[in-house]
Amino acid sequence: MSGALPIITADQRLATPRGIKGCIFGPSGIGKTSLLWTLNTTTTLFFDLEAGDLAIEGWQGDTIRPRTWKECRDFAVFIGGPNPALRDDQHYGPAHYAAVCAQYGDPAALERYQTIFIDSITVAGRLCFQWCKGQPDAFSEKTGKPDMRGAYGLHGREMIGWLTHLQHTRVKNVWFVGILDEKLDEFNRKVFAPQIDGSKTGLELPGIVDQVITMAEIPDANGKAQRAFVCQTLNQWGYPAKDRSGRLEALEVPHLGKLMEKIHGPLIPASRRLTYEPLALPKPVAGTTPDCTTNSSQTIQPN
Repeated sequence: MSGALPIITADQRLATPRGIKGCIFGPSGIGKTSLLWTLNTTTTLFFDLEAGDLAIEGWQGDTIRPRTWKECRDFAVFIGGPNPALRDDQHYGPAHYAAVCAQYGDPAALERYQTIFIDSITVAGRLCFQWCKGQPDAFSEKTGKPDMRGAYGLHGREMIGWLTHLQHTRVKNVWFVGILDEKLDEFNRKVFAPQIDGSKTGLELPGIVDQVITMAEIPDANGKAQRAFVCQTLNQWGYPAKDRSGRLEALEVPHLGKLMEKIHGPLIPASRRLTYEPLALPKPVAGTTPDCTTNSSQTIQPN
């Protein structure tokens, strides 16, 4: 045999440094961009898509300002390196990486950055959709007229490819910031969704990243408004949230630097992270029987 089976042992896996991939959503004006003030300026790269950096005037960190979707893809492959599974004619493949390195120089210049702060994924989605509307997929093959279904389909594939490539940048922290929309569903219930063109990206994003955080205004015990990070899926406000690390409380102080320190903190034993307590099911209402197919109750009529 020419080689051994490439098994990664537990010790090797645990010793490998791994960055955090997460997204932070919140309404406009809540202070998402200002989170840069809580990060180390020498090891943070600001991926500025909003061109709204007045909130961080005086911040001493480095910045890049892509203006087109092509530049967004180029910076992503420059930061994350090539994907060896892709062909040379595909974005993020070896040929794409080589071309970007020829344009931007030695990628070792990025080694000092530990955190990439992307503000915002909302604007990235707009740049992507603008590019998609000019591609052949966005036009009908029969009539040559614009086909919005084709444009949205291409947009979803492009955005997921971009996010997935950045997610595989193992040694760096990558945070995506975005606007959170508040809407009413068909039953007049309040729901929250990321403000991103198309539906595919918003639906698949929570499965790509490690952490989903909502930055929101939460009243304290006295009813006074305060900003907070909502970090757990089961929360009373219905905000989108997810904690893959298992180290965060339902509410955390809105300080991204401290949040990353906590996520990188001591490992919590599985016995504490995975607890299975008896379910406290509601008592059935007299005269009704549960309907397993519709998750509702049916009234029992007397004979």
